[in-house]
Amino acid sequence: MTSHPSAPAASPAVSVALDARAALGEGPRWHAAERRLYWVDILRNELHRFDPETGADEMRAFAQPVGCFAFRAAGGLLLAMKDGLAILADWGSEPQPFGDQILADKPDLRFNDGRTDSAGRFWVGSVNMAKSAHDAALYRVGRDGAIDLIEGGMLTCNAAAFNASGTTFCHANTPSHALRAYDADPASGTLSNRRILHQFEHGTGRPDGGSFDAEGCYWSALFEGGRVVRLSPEGELLQTVTLPVTRPTMIAFGGEDRRTAYVTTARAGLDETALAREPHAGAIFSFPVDVPGLPEAPFGG
Repeated sequence: MTSHPSAPAASPAVSVALDARAALGEGPRWHAAERRLYWVDILRNELHRFDPETGADEMRAFAQPVGCFAFRAAGGLLLAMKDGLAILADWGSEPQPFGDQILADKPDLRFNDGRTDSAGRFWVGSVNMAKSAHDAALYRVGRDGAIDLIEGGMLTCNAAAFNASGTTFCHANTPSHALRAYDADPASGTLSNRRILHQFEHGTGRPDGGSFDAEGCYWSALFEGGRVVRLSPEGELLQTVTLPVTRPTMIAFGGEDRRTAYVTTARAGLDETALAREPHAGAIFSFPVDVPGLPEAPFGG
């Protein structure tokens, strides 16, 4: 059992990795072989890949928004789009529908955030963009493209992540400000023992995207909270990293040793006064961490 400090850790220096000016930057994922950070701008229907060494950022635009994605064991990406899932065989190809397009007849819903488990299954949540009903849900996508409903009754299913052993899963219904944890069975792909890992105070930011590190601690980006936080496996607040913007959306880890945190942010919805206060809103920020993050498990389909 790793011991954790009783006092919150000091905040590291935060840098602008890419001044992307994203409307809704989201879903950063480190591709170790390419040494690139993939990410999306959901509101602009864009998929990006960023090379921190050269500063180059390449972009693909699609007919639908990409809420999130997973790297594939066979190469390319699995995209979670507005209507359903699609395979992108390589960077230059066109997306090909994969499995049932289960949101195609639901204009208020799109896929939002997801993560792959150690067995190569993809866990993806949806969002009700119009906030018209609590009909967003968490789904499990098999390697064959079969989609199973796991949990419903949400507005924004977010923050999906597994710990290193695959035995703990976290996600959030973001407007509830509650980060949920579950016992996960890597063999069967089932969840049990739902509990609240951490209840964030209303009015100080709500849990958006998150990632586990190698010690089993969970990092959460607090949208409209201007910070990311590190929680112990028991939900204790261990560290707060303050950002110069109010709308961080997701944190993931990259670099050669996965000791560089990357945080996507958003500028959509900020008025001119707010943007003048936050000139780097929509940027990707980075900072060093002592405990490495986890490699991204590839989708097996």
